[in-house]
Amino acid sequence: MSNDEIFAAAYREHYWAVSRYVARRLDGRTSEVEEVVADVFTIAWRRRADLPAAPLPWLYGVARNCLANAVRGYGRRRRLVDRLGNDETAHGRHIVDSPDTEPPGAWVHEALNRLSPADQEVLRLTAWEELAVEEVAVALGCGRRAAAMRLHRARRRLRAEIDRLCPPTVSKERSHG
Repeated sequence: MSNDEIFAAAYREHYWAVSRYVARRLDGRTSEVEEVVADVFTIAWRRRADLPAAPLPWLYGVARNCLANAVRGYGRRRRLVDRLGNDETAHGRHIVDSPDTEPPGAWVHEALNRLSPADQEVLRLTAWEELAVEEVAVALGCGRRAAAMRLHRARRRLRAEIDRLCPPTVSKERSHG
């Protein structure tokens, strides 16, 4: 198979997995997701001779870098909009969520959000993307042992955050269940 055919197969097989990976990290902002995914596959096309036999973890690694670049760009744009006074509060509007909009289990997401971005990413790669430690190592660009240690430490820190935030009813269920 030629490099072009290998790329085409990787694109067909993994486009939606990469799209979901990016969407979960951008909270589904569709136009931004499409831009980042396009960047991922543009880089994959340019580096099609380097695509590994199992390209998905490698594509996730590329997506992580593209997301980091995109987030920096969004931050710069947001600061510019704020300086120009075009944010919602400048027009007398302030959007406040209703108290009942918190979804069940939101405290788990809150605990996850309290972790460092590196801890969040290693946990998401294993939970959301269902990668094995070897694949996490490829996505993070580190060795298998380093990936396993990062995952272990991230899980331990998440457990500590959950224990700190855990609602009383859940604590009772866990101790009785």
